[in-house]
Amino acid sequence: MKTVKHTLITLIALSLLSCGQQGPILEVTTFKINDTADLEAFIALDETVEDTFTSKQPGFLKRQSALNEEGQFVVLVYWESEAEAAASMDKFMNDTSVADYASMIDGRTINMARYQMPEGYSGKKSEFIEIMSFQLNNAADPKAFEQIDQQVAQQVTAPKTGFVQRISGLNKHDERVVVIYWDTKANSDAALQPFMNNTIAQDFMGMMDQSTVKMGRYSTLNTVNINDMQLSNKDKTVALLNSFNTGDTTPISYINPEKYIQHNLAVGDGLAGFGEVMKNAPEGGFKANVVRAFQDGDYVFTHTEYDFFGPKAGFDVFRFEDGLIVEHWDNLLEVQDPNPSGHTQFDGATAITDLDKTEANKAKVEAFITDVLLNHQMEKVTDYISTETYIQHNPAVADGLEGFGAAMKYFAENGLVMEYTKLVKVLGEGNFVLTLSEGKFGKGELTAFYDLFRLENGLIVEHWDVISPIPPKEQWANENGKW
Repeated sequence: MKTVKHTLITLIALSLLSCGQQGPILEVTTFKINDTADLEAFIALDETVEDTFTSKQPGFLKRQSALNEEGQFVVLVYWESEAEAAASMDKFMNDTSVADYASMIDGRTINMARYQMPEGYSGKKSEFIEIMSFQLNNAADPKAFEQIDQQVAQQVTAPKTGFVQRISGLNKHDERVVVIYWDTKANSDAALQPFMNNTIAQDFMGMMDQSTVKMGRYSTLNTVNINDMQLSNKDKTVALLNSFNTGDTTPISYINPEKYIQHNLAVGDGLAGFGEVMKNAPEGGFKANVVRAFQDGDYVFTHTEYDFFGPKAGFDVFRFEDGLIVEHWDNLLEVQDPNPSGHTQFDGATAITDLDKTEANKAKVEAFITDVLLNHQMEKVTDYISTETYIQHNPAVADGLEGFGAAMKYFAENGLVMEYTKLVKVLGEGNFVLTLSEGKFGKGELTAFYDLFRLENGLIVEHWDVISPIPPKEQWANENGKW
């Protein structure tokens, strides 16, 4: 019986929609941005997208963007009809003018739904938005729910200090949405616990299928202060590297001014050394395209395409204490031509998965470095590297175990060495693991090896590296050493 009732309500809503007798369509899209995206730059682009693209589309009524404390964005767009909403989304997906904005969104996190609403947002001042979507449970009567929904709106929510507007809607899949606008987050916070304790509100919540409930609380972007946000250490690192492109000096505050231990041996210690490098930047400054970013405890490590006194591939490791960067290691190499398999030093997978396998993957890679590269137990290589897929990004080495073997053979036949003598550090996040090692390379030059591995099902399936000589001590600009 419940299914029949829901179907009837949905059909009525759709019928009224087609006749133009209902209010607008609300499109709700939630997502997070990529780990390598600059939050401040994305917020600026969001405003541009609204001004130059979305607001120009047929049927557009109102657009609002907001952000929660977990870094999830929500974009609410009111449209005159569902057809116009769909047409705008189709155009958005293929319009080059919004490509930079779209490329910063993590596609795996996108969730979009459209709802028939009785009214649109009134446009009154609101700095905070609560959104709850849900389906009714099997015992709930939709008509009774509509009545109690009105009671909640009129008797529980509307009388609260700071209340602006509350709108409920329904979509084709019997999913409901409630959007509540508040003047400030503080007033929303103050109303939350009394709402949960109210008997009418408890009856309202009791009619929901709790497994379908999604609740979000968001600050509108015009109120977001980047400096006040609880940025992750990864966010701070990406912002610092992206400041090379923007010239923004704010991310410098993420470095501890009293303690910044520098292991790039060409750079002086502390903030003074960092500042000296920046003063000597060429015309147009340095550029940094963060391709991959990871966090492991107090460490953040990145894989970056630099224009730093010429095009370079780089791995950076930053250590944090109390939310500030206190130590930095890196390895840089000039950008090379694609390798024999056509791969560059930067392309390949970027998605972080298998977060529950981080420690197992770190242990697997550490064992690989120890057994195969330090102890030369080549017969164990298939215990660590997939025999089916091994994508290689080293500029001189081809894909597969065959490519790995051919490189080793070439070195041996030409009197060259690639010898690992010490494993210094192992860092990881999910399916990616970075190792820092010391050894000898080429004709025996003391060398730092930075190797990034991607794993699937416990085996290495992809590899990037930066190999760089360690200069003699008399050439060091600081006394901290490479490690």
